[in-house]
Amino acid sequence: MSTRFGFIALLLLILLPPLGGQTKKLKVYISVDMEGISGVVTDDQLGPAGFEYARYREVMTREALAAVRAAKEMGATEILVSDSHGNGENLLVDMFPKDVRIIRSWPRRLSMMAGIDSTFDAVIFIGYHASIHSQKGVRAHTFSSARLARIALNGLEVSEGAWNAAIAGYFGVPVVMASGDEFAIGELRQVLGNIEGAEVKKSLGYLSANTLTGEAAVELIGQKVRTALGRLKEFRPYALSTPVTLDITFKHYRPAEALAYLKSIERTGTHAIRYVAKSMLEISDFMVFLTNYNIALEP
Repeated sequence: MSTRFGFIALLLLILLPPLGGQTKKLKVYISVDMEGISGVVTDDQLGPAGFEYARYREVMTREALAAVRAAKEMGATEILVSDSHGNGENLLVDMFPKDVRIIRSWPRRLSMMAGIDSTFDAVIFIGYHASIHSQKGVRAHTFSSARLARIALNGLEVSEGAWNAAIAGYFGVPVVMASGDEFAIGELRQVLGNIEGAEVKKSLGYLSANTLTGEAAVELIGQKVRTALGRLKEFRPYALSTPVTLDITFKHYRPAEALAYLKSIERTGTHAIRYVAKSMLEISDFMVFLTNYNIALEP
């Protein structure tokens, strides 16, 4: 009788967590852009003035929710979602579970990655697009298609995804999955390795695509998030060597001229400047200032 009792007690100790203990937390960061959402091709979907915007902010929300649900299925205990497109007020907040927090509007430190820190375990990109250097991606640009012609970190031309992965990498957090067209995913894989990719559309040009339906995209995103978090131990953070060198080429002459008045800025061409910083955080702060400051700003 005592032997049997001892066996049962040992089995319970093995199977059950310690009294008052908790299982390991899984904390996931989800950054959501819009150009890489299924069906999105032109300005008609991308801003409040577009006749399809109201519909496609719902599609954007549903694709973000697909990532949230899949992360929860894989054990995520805390999820932070960053609304990272346009005015930062696109996601329909009331559609999200009450235990999910949403970051909205601008300006904000770390921009599309606001709120990321070393306590997170994984980063997911939803609705991301190819870079300004891509010849074929749908709505391909890096931060501003109207103002910027080239952005490079430590000599490597980068997309918004690679830039944001470098911010996450500073905190030791890996990017594990991204959704978008094939060029957005391909660019990220060149930098980050074999991350999971949900290809929700194929590019036919800058303003055209062969796209999945919203329902099919939601299913694919959920599947890829589950696979990615199941492979979590295989991924490594994208951490840049320091100091970090940022090279920017503007589409116009005057920004490079004006920025070169600063001692910390080197003008490397008629339209180009270079900034060297101690870390990716300083580089990010510089870019947030550069893309948000306007002399007409008022309190």
